[in-house]
Amino acid sequence: MSARSAQLPRLLSRAAKLATPATARLAAIRASARQMSTARVSLRSNVLRPTPFVRARQYSSKSYPDHQLVGMPALSPTMTQGNVGQWQKQVGDRIEPGDVLVEIETDKAQMDFEYQEEGYLAKILAPTGTKDLGIDQPVAIIVENEADVAAFADYSPGAKTEAAPVQETVAKEEIKEAAAPAKAAPSQAVESGDRIFASPLAKMLAKEKNIDLAQVKGTGPRGRIVKADIEGFVAPVAEKAAPAPAAKAAKPAPKAAPAAPSVSAGFTDIPLTNMRKVIATRLTEAKSTIPHYYLTQNITMDNVNKLRKSLNSAANGSYKLSVNDFVIKAAASALRDVPDVNSSWQGEFVRQHHHADIAVAASTPAGLITPIVRTCDAKGLKAISSEVRDLVTRARANKLKPEEFQGGSFTVSNLGMFGISSFSAIINPPHAAILSVGTTESRLVLDEASEKGFKAVENMSVQLSADHRVVDGATGALFLKALKGYLENPLTMLL
Repeated sequence: MSARSAQLPRLLSRAAKLATPATARLAAIRASARQMSTARVSLRSNVLRPTPFVRARQYSSKSYPDHQLVGMPALSPTMTQGNVGQWQKQVGDRIEPGDVLVEIETDKAQMDFEYQEEGYLAKILAPTGTKDLGIDQPVAIIVENEADVAAFADYSPGAKTEAAPVQETVAKEEIKEAAAPAKAAPSQAVESGDRIFASPLAKMLAKEKNIDLAQVKGTGPRGRIVKADIEGFVAPVAEKAAPAPAAKAAKPAPKAAPAAPSVSAGFTDIPLTNMRKVIATRLTEAKSTIPHYYLTQNITMDNVNKLRKSLNSAANGSYKLSVNDFVIKAAASALRDVPDVNSSWQGEFVRQHHHADIAVAASTPAGLITPIVRTCDAKGLKAISSEVRDLVTRARANKLKPEEFQGGSFTVSNLGMFGISSFSAIINPPHAAILSVGTTESRLVLDEASEKGFKAVENMSVQLSADHRVVDGATGALFLKALKGYLENPLTMLL
C-alpha cells in the first residue's frame, strides 16, 4: 500500500500534464465558435441594413486606399434611373452626416441626396448633367482620410472592365493569324513538290474547263485536288468580277443626301425627361387597364362666390381663398359621406381610406405632378388654401419630397382657370376616381319666383372619372350629389 501511495502523486501530475493541452484545445474551439457566431450575426446585420452605397476595396494598376463607392440612390419607389443635377460638394470637401451631396432628378421631381456618413469627397464619377443613370451605378467616391483624396485623381471605374475586351480581341486576332498559315499548308505542300496530286475525275474536269491544276488548291488528303476543288475554282473568279458592278451601283448612294434638310424643316426633337417618361407609362397603363366611366354634374356656384368674396374681404390679405379650395373641401366632405369612392384598387383587395388625402393636379415646366393635401376632411378652408399654394410652388421648383406626391386617395384636376367648360380626366392609379373641374359660366335658368320667369346663375360643370372595379355607377352618382349639396350650400361644410 505504501508503494502505491508513493506513486499516486506522480500519476496525478502526469494526468494533469495530459489534460492541460486538451483543455486548451477545447477553450480554443469554444473561442473560435464564438467568433464564427459573431461573424454570422455581423454579416446578417450588414445584409439586412440597406445602404445607398457599396463599400469595397478596389485594385487596378496600383493599389487604392480604402474607399466607398456611392451609388445612384433610389429616392422614390418607382425610380429606376435618375439624372445628376448640381453637385453641392466638390472634390476634397469634408462631408458630415446629413449633408446634401448632389441634386438628383427622379421620375417625379428634383431632390437632394443627403449622405449619411462622414468622409471626404475624393472623386465625382457622374458629373452634372449625366442622364439616365441606373440605380446603384457609381456617382462618387468617399474616403475616410483627407490625405487619400489625391490618390483618386486618375481613378476610372471602367478601366479594368474595358481592358478585358481589348485583350480578348488581340488574342482572337493572334489566333486567326496563327490559323491562317495552317490552312494554307495544304496548298503549299502541293506547290512545293514537282508532282501535282489530283484524282482522275478532277483531272478530267480540269481538262474540260481548261483549268491549270497548278493554280488549284487541293483540299483532299495531303493536299490532293478533288472534284470539289475544280468545281469551286470558278466561283472565286466570278466573285472578283462582281465588285465592279456593285461599285457602280453604289455610286448613286449620295442621292439620299437631299433628305438632310428635313432636320430643319420646321420641327424640333425634344428629349424626354424622366418625369415625362413616367407620365407616359402611367397614363397609358391607366387608360388601357382601368375600366373608366364618366358622370357629369352641373353645380350652381352663386353661394360659394358670395361666401368666398366675404371671407377674402375679412382676411385683410392674410389669405386668399380660391374656388378650387372650396372644391377640395367639398370633395373631402363628400368622400366622408360616400367612403366607397375614397378607395383604391390593390389587385387582390380594395383598400378603403379613413381620411381624404386629396392629390391636386399641378402643371410644371417638366410635366404634370400631383402633390397631396393630407386629411382634407379634418382641415379648414384656410389651411387647405395655404397648403395647396405651398405644394404647387415647390412642385414647380422641383422641391417636393417623395411623401408629398406619393399615395393619396382621390384626385382633383381643375382647368377652369383656362376657360375649359368640361373635360374627361384619366384616373391616377391606384386611386379609384378623379374629379375634373371646369370653369364657372353664367347661364339662364327657370325661376318661378322671378317676374321674368328666369334668372342668371353662375354654373360650374364637374365630371367624375371612376374605376368601375371599385366604384359602381350609383355610388359615383351619390358622391356627385353630395358634392353638389356642399358647394350649393357651402356653410354645411362647417358643420
